[in-house]
Amino acid sequence: MDDCLFCKIVNKEIKASIVYEDDSVLAFYDLNPVAPVHILVIPKKHISDFMSIETEDKEIIFCIHKAIKQIINDNKIVRGFRVVVNNGKDAGQAVSHIHYHLLAGRKMQWPPG
Repeated sequence: MDDCLFCKIVNKEIKASIVYEDDSVLAFYDLNPVAPVHILVIPKKHISDFMSIETEDKEIIFCIHKAIKQIINDNKIVRGFRVVVNNGKDAGQAVSHIHYHLLAGRKMQWPPG
């Protein structure tokens, strides 16, 4: 997607503070963190949102979860964390490219919002 912010980050057209990268996943610090640790984890393939995931994307989704686990281990996040996926503008999805928010470093509240 030519106008997708996250695709531009994947293509290195826009700089980001990358914390993890492999063939199918990229993770970087959120520019507007809501927790001491706030990392966005995205597939390199453009998938607009949660509802756009197709059967052929199952390996990518597995790789995202595997990457999140690796990031947690690498950053020694031991006191708990939250992984959030927003779907659609009403849920707070600001960029139309599926992304997982990894939040940690503070006590999380429930309900979240």
